[in-house]
Amino acid sequence: MSDKQKNLIVRAIVGALFVVIMVAGFFSPHAMVALFALITGLTIWEFTGLVNQRGGVAVNRFITTVAGVYFFLTVAAIRMGITSNFVIFVPYLLTIVYLFISELYLKQEDPINDWAYTMLSQLYIAVPFSMLNVLAFDRPSTGAVVHYDMLLPLCVFVFLWVNDTGAYCSGSLFGKHKLFPRISPGKSWEGSIGGGILVVIVAGIIGYHANAGLQPSQLSVAGWAGLGLVVVVFGTWGDLVESLFKRTLGIKDSGKILPGHGGMLDRFDSSLMAIPAAVVYLYTLQLLA
Repeated sequence: MSDKQKNLIVRAIVGALFVVIMVAGFFSPHAMVALFALITGLTIWEFTGLVNQRGGVAVNRFITTVAGVYFFLTVAAIRMGITSNFVIFVPYLLTIVYLFISELYLKQEDPINDWAYTMLSQLYIAVPFSMLNVLAFDRPSTGAVVHYDMLLPLCVFVFLWVNDTGAYCSGSLFGKHKLFPRISPGKSWEGSIGGGILVVIVAGIIGYHANAGLQPSQLSVAGWAGLGLVVVVFGTWGDLVESLFKRTLGIKDSGKILPGHGGMLDRFDSSLMAIPAAVVYLYTLQLLA
């Protein structure tokens, strides 16, 4: 068996396990929170390790990672109805303040870089993952019981996976016009359009079945199709943003934690833009209703 065949088998096995773990994690609200708290921590740890390789950068990896995970858990606690007191954010704010003040005493070469990358890790990783809690938990203002909806957050990832598959197939067959050659030469307009069309079809099917039961979905079939389109567009931008990040650092993969698939950022790059976009889309529909 050649090395290429071995790598393909490893990639297939790891990919299958990844999907199984991700899907299984959404079947329980507590499992979902635990899974993505871990993912948030691993992704921030990976990100800070990469930026610390740059000259003049020395981000406190441990405290920055703990802060990001804590932020995720506080948003989860509020959305789950465990607490409604925003004082729970005080430790997080104090940690961020500490990370700023500590630069006064560390005598680093360029403290502005440390501040910038510290905050970027929170805005780029911790905040988007925390928004999954907004998608998953519906907390009525009347104080009623919090409702957990696994379908919305799960479908964000399903749409991204479907888009990747559709884009790869249609791009391989019809790809001629480069989408963004400066950042990602392998992507084509034909692939992106093909992936988007497939996602809209899948989203429509999900929307149809979600509204066929006794408790219809909060989104109509058209609303689901719109969500799929939003996820495709912003997921593609998320992929390109991470590609720009890696090109700037001069690396091919963000890590090696997932054999054959690279690092955490490689696996979740699209979702870091798609999740907040999905939240904005849903709130916009509520405002227009």
